[in-house]
Amino acid sequence: MRLPGKLFAGLTLLLSLVLMPVLASAQDFPAKPIKLIVPFPAGGPNDIIARVIGQRMSEIAKQPVLIDNRGGQGGVLGTDAVAKAPPDGYTIAISSAGALAISPSMEKVAYDTLKDFAPVTLVATVPEMLVVATNVPAKDMKELIALAKAEPGKLNFASSGPGSLPHLAGELFKLTANIDIVHVPYRGAAPAVNDLLGQQVQMTFLDLPVLLPQVKAGALRPIAVGAPERAPTAPEVPTTAEAGMPGMIIENWYGMVAPAATPPAIIASLHKITTEAMADPTVKEKLAAQGATLVGNSPEHFRGFIDSETKKWTKVIKDAGVVTTK
Repeated sequence: MRLPGKLFAGLTLLLSLVLMPVLASAQDFPAKPIKLIVPFPAGGPNDIIARVIGQRMSEIAKQPVLIDNRGGQGGVLGTDAVAKAPPDGYTIAISSAGALAISPSMEKVAYDTLKDFAPVTLVATVPEMLVVATNVPAKDMKELIALAKAEPGKLNFASSGPGSLPHLAGELFKLTANIDIVHVPYRGAAPAVNDLLGQQVQMTFLDLPVLLPQVKAGALRPIAVGAPERAPTAPEVPTTAEAGMPGMIIENWYGMVAPAATPPAIIASLHKITTEAMADPTVKEKLAAQGATLVGNSPEHFRGFIDSETKKWTKVIKDAGVVTTK
């Protein structure tokens, strides 16, 4: 049905008036400081990545990017704050695999990852490294699996807490290798490493940068890194695929998200500012030293990645019989 000319013109004018503020705000973005929430305390990998990239974003956007550390519940509390923020691009977060892909399958959270956020980009990946205490008589993956099969239920693996990525990495190891090892949860990575150094537990998966100083000092023995390629900071350590476990790609990751209703034009601006910051040689150098591999994919690809990671870890949780509180 064709509309009368005057009616069509009136509707067009009305639509333009409705859209004008949105278009103007997108063109002017950012016109004030951006709050970048880090859902973990200061000093950790998530915080370091956000601060290095955020500083360069400030220079590119010509507006301050203010880091707001909101730790608690494994990154859930700070991530939820973004879901509830005004969808104007001025409150965003660099959140983690745990808060975006694992916690929603482990516990009741106030957000739906795929419905309540607008993905901006996958910022960085950090491989998990499998290490053993120096008193464990296994020099590689084959020997470690053989030892676990010879002594079922006697080897322990430490994690940074129930439902954490290191916990699920250990569960995936159990399922993939068909071994019986016992989970020992700790309140964070530091106490887990301390007991591993004290030989009270036998092995752990943790972010590579957390373990690298002890590995370089010979205080812990590396077995493999869960990345597709060897880590530049530990080139002597084989990947899990090279060690005969190609199904064990285990990487922590950090991605930028905004509230779900943020206009696409503002998401595009955030993506441009962020990826330009990530391309800076100084940023690359600083984060490479932290064991991080920068990614910078599209919002659509990041959404697909979150979905695939959620499905992957949900299956591990189910197959391993991990207790949840949902």
